[in-house]
Amino acid sequence: MKAFIIKEFYHIFRDVRSMVILFGMPIVQVMLFGFAITNDLKDARIAILDNSRDVESMRIVDKITSSGYFKLEKELQQPSDIEQSFRSGKIKEAVVFENNFASKLGSGQKPEIQIIADASDPNMANLLVNYTNGIVMNYSMEYSQGLMEPPIEITTESRMMYNEELKSVFLFIPGTIAVILLLLSAMMTSISIAREKELGTMEILLVSPLKPIQIIVGKVFPYILFSFINAVVILFLGYFVFGMPLSGSLMLLLGESIIFIIMALALGIFFSTISNSQQTAMMLSMFVMMLPTILLSGFIFPIENMPELLQWFCNLMPTKWFIIILRGIMLKGNGIAQLWQESLIIIVMTLVFIGLSIKKFKIRLQ
Repeated sequence: MKAFIIKEFYHIFRDVRSMVILFGMPIVQVMLFGFAITNDLKDARIAILDNSRDVESMRIVDKITSSGYFKLEKELQQPSDIEQSFRSGKIKEAVVFENNFASKLGSGQKPEIQIIADASDPNMANLLVNYTNGIVMNYSMEYSQGLMEPPIEITTESRMMYNEELKSVFLFIPGTIAVILLLLSAMMTSISIAREKELGTMEILLVSPLKPIQIIVGKVFPYILFSFINAVVILFLGYFVFGMPLSGSLMLLLGESIIFIIMALALGIFFSTISNSQQTAMMLSMFVMMLPTILLSGFIFPIENMPELLQWFCNLMPTKWFIIILRGIMLKGNGIAQLWQESLIIIVMTLVFIGLSIKKFKIRLQ
């Protein structure tokens, strides 16, 4: 019995995969959950439209930007700049000061500050507005100290862009679409070449006149149609069942979905080329992608609140860019002029995965 137990220890220590599962996965999961799941606000990008440009408004701006919660992305010159900044995704909140702010504050009136938040992520929008209101109220109390008059109030008016009712479904539907399409598409194709190996039909492909790129395209093409049908069904349910708006172009939305589906299928093919069995391919597509996709794509938890190192890692998540595209088209009515960068990133990822698949497939042909 003693020798048998010792032998099992040796087997575990010699198996790198077992060691990674036993000790590596818990560490990675704790680090991901610890850093990604947070409700703290940090360096949220905001814009300021100061119509007054006096001492008091500048002091409030300094107090907001020095709090550590906000990062001043740009100073706006006119109200029309607000919409454009939101649509481009450069800011999450805009703070607008009315004219003659300092004079109204000094005369005991109630000067007004308008807080406009991007409510395509309603949780983040609520957080931004509450933090900003708290800073403004704190400044109002500091200003009133030492005065004989009653405390002077600064009125704040909040406005939620793109989701005035703060419906959480507007947050979850785009993320759900991205996650489902990625996981299903990657899983469907990840077992394709692995199945050929298990069934012993790989030899037929090896002696056929087909080139690696032709085999890969042949494997991927049927799934493009099926995945596109899935995308249409999901969008149909989101629009008619959950009331998800469609402010932008339907054709652009479907086109972007096809690009993302091809990328996901290429990723699945890559998993299949490095797997010897269907089970291994499925585990790669499900477990390797599931947790990072949900935590590090901005699906639920804001990326801006994560540590900078983790934010760089989030850029490797294809779903991050597709969720930005979905929210931009469905909620903000964005066109290709605002979304070309995200689209280009997904196209580059597609080419990379296809290239890696061809390379790994060639290696196995040798």
